[in-house]
Amino acid sequence: MNLPNKLSVLRILMIPVFAVLFYVEFPYHYTVSAAVFALAASTDFIDGYIARKYNMVTNLGKFLDPIADKVLVSTAFVLMLTVPEILSPLWGIAVAVILARELIVSGFRTVAASRNLVLAADKVGKIKTVFQDFSIVVLLVGGDFVSVSAINIVGLVLLGIAAFLTIVSGVNYIVKNRQVLKEEKKDR
Repeated sequence: MNLPNKLSVLRILMIPVFAVLFYVEFPYHYTVSAAVFALAASTDFIDGYIARKYNMVTNLGKFLDPIADKVLVSTAFVLMLTVPEILSPLWGIAVAVILARELIVSGFRTVAASRNLVLAADKVGKIKTVFQDFSIVVLLVGGDFVSVSAINIVGLVLLGIAAFLTIVSGVNYIVKNRQVLKEEKKDR
């Protein structure tokens, strides 16, 4: 197993650590969980950089990397929705949009893989990920400083931008890769 794949596995292993730190109450536990989330999220950028720069892209990596990303982000959003001081239920709409897009894109990738097609991530999708990650970190830190509403407002603005970019990147992804949905011609 190469280094990028090890980093993806590490990201997956950090998810339960993040979840435990989120729920176990001690001073600034949301901030500590935000630090673990940020560290885990940073491995996404590091493993991708290493894999591309040193030509270490593998099928295992193509499988692990997006799964690790989606599970990390999904876990964070779902956990935050359980604490209304961090993310009120109304923001569940934005979270649902984000999760729906990830499932749709994963479905697209599955169909594409069955046809031996590789669907590359686009720039808007990468920017969307950055906004999602930053919104999660800021909202988590804001959970420890509920009296400082500016932190939460910044986190919600970032989440709103992330939700908007999620829609844009999802539509762009589907349009750009619509050939995946075309019926295959059968040999006669």
